[in-house]
Amino acid sequence: MSTTFFGASFDAVDAARVAQFWAAVLDRTVADGADEHDAVVEVGDPSRGPRLAFHQVSEAKSVKNRFHPDLITSDYDGERKRLLALGATRLNEVERGGARWTTFADVEGNEFDLIAG
Repeated sequence: MSTTFFGASFDAVDAARVAQFWAAVLDRTVADGADEHDAVVEVGDPSRGPRLAFHQVSEAKSVKNRFHPDLITSDYDGERKRLLALGATRLNEVERGGARWTTFADVEGNEFDLIAG
């Protein structure tokens, strides 16, 4: 028996809105049937990462995420600009030990990092 990381699920106020943001970030599509209650960002090729699901909850985000995605790009400056244009908010910039990354929040405030790679 083996276990595979199939996907990640995120709480949302508007599942379709957050799914649209992440689909644009990752150059994926939102599965048919998405609405404010439930939405899935399709993966297609499993080598492109896990499936992302978004589910509406009644409460808004109130504290820092306990889990957040890390993205890596060879076009760090261009990708930072693109994420901001998609609606991300820059929270922090870090350069440490030769590594460089920016922490962003998505359209509902969920944190994620963009790493220069």
